[in-house]
Parts: sequence; structure tokens; C-alpha cells
Amino acid sequence: MQVTPTALPEVLIIEPQRFGDARGFFSESWNKSRMAEHGVDVDFVQDNHSLSSTVGTVRGLHFQAPPHAQAKLVRCGRGALLDVAVDIRKGSPTYGHWVAEELTFENGKQLFVPEGFAHGFITRAPDTEIIYKCNAYYSPEADGAIMWDTCGVDWGFDGAAQLSEKDKLATPFTAFDSPFIWEGAA
Repeated sequence: MQVTPTALPEVLIIEPQRFGDARGFFSESWNKSRMAEHGVDVDFVQDNHSLSSTVGTVRGLHFQAPPHAQAKLVRCGRGALLDVAVDIRKGSPTYGHWVAEELTFENGKQLFVPEGFAHGFITRAPDTEIIYKCNAYYSPEADGAIMWDTCGVDWGFDGAAQLSEKDKLATPFTAFDSPFIWEGAA
């Protein structure tokens, strides 16, 4: 398993090794002890799986406020997506900065998005499946969203995005009052 920090060092690209033969492949997508060796020590409690049928579907930018904040480990089960994390920790030297990684079934990459970061993605292929682990249960009262196109993210898409009502009504980043506080270097 290869773990690579991004420009936001807490957000990690994780590349599990694949072992393949004529039948297909096997890959260990999560190993708690191996990830702890890389500073990722979380207890995941929920797995989510969604399907987006249309290219240009945007989901996000989402977060859960403390005390129900979520870290996520995201991968693509089928298709292709651009996965995005935005630092929303007040006082952080990288507040408002973002990273994006292309996740596809073929490349097998995963993105670890810690608490204090908004998360979203845009689909690059029809019938794209996203699978992700969360370290906190879904909490509707803590659910939050930032308007996807107000953080300066280069989504690499020129068409009309397919959005949910929640995402259409999300708060623009310039009006966003983050519930997260940066607590200094770990």
C-alpha cells in the first residue's frame, strides 16, 4: 500500500496494491494497522455507496459539523470521478485551499479526507459508483454544504452540472462560517 500526502498534507492519496491474474484481481482496500503506520488512526463505522448515472453529476461540497464530524476514505467502484477536498478549518494556513484527485476503477486510488475538510466529487463517466467509509454516523442535524463552484476548484468541466436541491441551495464559500477550528500542526 502506497500512501502519498497531497498539497494539503492531511489529505492522503492511498494506492492499495492489486494482485491479478486471468480471473481478475484482489486488493486490500483498508487495513487499520498499516494505515496507523502512516498516521491515519480512525475507526470507520459506516460504509456508503452511491451511483451517479450522468457525467457531470456533482455531489458536494459536504461536511458534518462537530461533534459529528466525519473523516472519509473514498474510492471509485466503477467509472471515473474527480474527488475534491477543501480545508475548512478556521485559522489553518491552508484554509480555503483544495486538492483534487482522479479516482477511477482502473487506477484503484483512494482519497483519505480527514475531519475539517469539505468533500465533493464530479463524475467523469456514466454510471459512476463511489464507495466510501466514514468514521462517524450520518447526522442530519450536523449536515452541511458549501456551493460547489465557489471555492475556486478547477473541476475540469464546462457543461451544466447535475446537482441535488441541497447542493443548489448550499452556502457560497464567501458567506460560509466554518464550525471547524484548526488546532495547529499535529
